Amino acid sequence: MAKQQMLRFVTVERETPPKRAADARTEDFGEIYREFAAEKAAEQAGRCSQCGVPYCQSHCPLHNNIPDWLMLTAQGRLQEAYEVSQATNTFPEICGRICPQDRLCEGNCVIEQSGHGTVTIGSVEKYLTDLAWQEGWVKPVVASTERAESVGIIGAGPGGLAAADVLRRAGVQVTVYDRYDRAGGLMTYGIPGFKLEKPVVMQRIEQLEQGGVEFVLNCNVGEDISFDAIRGKHDAVLIATGVYKARDLNTPNASATGVLKALDYLTASNRKSFGDEVAEFDSGALDARGKRVVVIGGGDTAMDCVRTAIRQGATSVKCLYRRDRENMPGSRRETQNAEEEGVEFVWLAAPAGFVTGDDGSVTGVRVQKMRLGQPDASGRRSPEVIEGADYTEAADMAIMALGFEAEDLPTLWGVPDLPVTRWGTIRAKFNTHETDMPGVWAVGDIVRGASLVVWAIRDGREAAQAILTYLSAPAQVAAE
Repeated sequence: MAKQQMLRFVTVERETPPKRAADARTEDFGEIYREFAAEKAAEQAGRCSQCGVPYCQSHCPLHNNIPDWLMLTAQGRLQEAYEVSQATNTFPEICGRICPQDRLCEGNCVIEQSGHGTVTIGSVEKYLTDLAWQEGWVKPVVASTERAESVGIIGAGPGGLAAADVLRRAGVQVTVYDRYDRAGGLMTYGIPGFKLEKPVVMQRIEQLEQGGVEFVLNCNVGEDISFDAIRGKHDAVLIATGVYKARDLNTPNASATGVLKALDYLTASNRKSFGDEVAEFDSGALDARGKRVVVIGGGDTAMDCVRTAIRQGATSVKCLYRRDRENMPGSRRETQNAEEEGVEFVWLAAPAGFVTGDDGSVTGVRVQKMRLGQPDASGRRSPEVIEGADYTEAADMAIMALGFEAEDLPTLWGVPDLPVTRWGTIRAKFNTHETDMPGVWAVGDIVRGASLVVWAIRDGREAAQAILTYLSAPAQVAAE
């Protein structure tokens, strides 16, 4: 009976609308859940074929030793499995939740390729790390030997935090500067809590604080402190700001009331989950409840928006994307989840403008029907307008989830010598992440453009190692 109850729980969680899934979660399964989770983790781990060429590992940006920790999990050696999984990953419990495994490790599993269904690597990783926190296997951040050198990190997102972890364990004094009132970057305010529970992020930040990492929050570089002041205070500086400038639409009425930027909408929702007072949410401006919502975009941020709107109680939620399902950039798994929850996708549809009422509020999205033409530079077929096929999609709220671009950091920070590309991202060396500005490194989205959390973690860890080499160089020269 216990297992039947748990199977029902898993089915409800996966297939029913959010409200019923939340109701199911209120049932206290306790030990039943733990036993079931352990059994399922061992079962999935045991399906790993231990192939000679582990494509799962080679397609993981962190090159996690996935076959070994799956083997240990199947053998019931769970603490050892956790230790192997975290040896190359600063935040395995976060990657287990939000990595697009269908495009990375799981999508390249040989069992998946042979048509027998992938090993659910992400779920096993999440289980192992959650268990590690519960059992006290997660080791505190302890400096091997305290060092006098200090590093200033600008940005408390995954790249900055991963670097802080590596540097602090090596004994370096680390100060992290961030514009928000909580650390975590988009993990805290951009990704919804139903995908990444906020206590999961906060426990890692608390671990870093307890290990001696200093956080300077509500700090805007260029306003509250200059970039030159940070450089003067520290022996090295790492820029890990991410990219937060939303792409806009150059269409009629794009600034109308009810036309929102995705990050504003998601940040308000996440702040409410922390119990913060959010005036624009409380007034209804950033709350989808009772509204017809149209989200524009086909990436993971768009999926976060549509699924958040469903949970807020929107009357209807539609997602407009200018290409078809096969050519959308977002996770296929996320799209399927959204459809199961009631989101309607309108493919081959691009916004041509917004319709407003007498009070200036949005009442609809003007839609251009599209068809796919020849492939563009990215290899995807370019969308082309079908003339005379416009129509209006009714909407009380329109959310633009068109991606993010780099802010103009040289101007904002008053540092014209900061090397940037023509896209505004910082120019840094591929392996060491060092810029042409002495003692300055850069990682994550501010170098790559909008990308994945797992890539930022890899960049942060690599840059930290390069910084440690740089900090040790004067001592080596003196010794010689």
